Amino acid sequence: MDLDKLPDGWTIYVWLIAGALIIGAAIYALRWAKRNEQFDEDIKYLVFDENDKDKMTPEEFKKSQEVMKAQMKRREEFLKEKAEAERLRKKS
Repeated sequence: MDLDKLPDGWTIYVWLIAGALIIGAAIYALRWAKRNEQFDEDIKYLVFDENDKDKMTPEEFKKSQEVMKAQMKRREEFLKEKAEAERLRKKS
């Protein structure tokens, strides 16, 4: 294919397609992140444990413990859902 024989202005279509693909990928990535709980602002508290109590204010420590408890509950729910899906998959 000889690019010199193409009509003038063809490159704008290449840029439009590339831009549309980039926007599509960004939208897909943001939707994936939202569905998979990636925008949780409290995730920073998950790196702390009981040994970090002296490094935090009492309010931060309390928040850290609440977030950890909620995260563990969510983990248990996820594992139950995964086990149920696996059981159904083996059943069929």
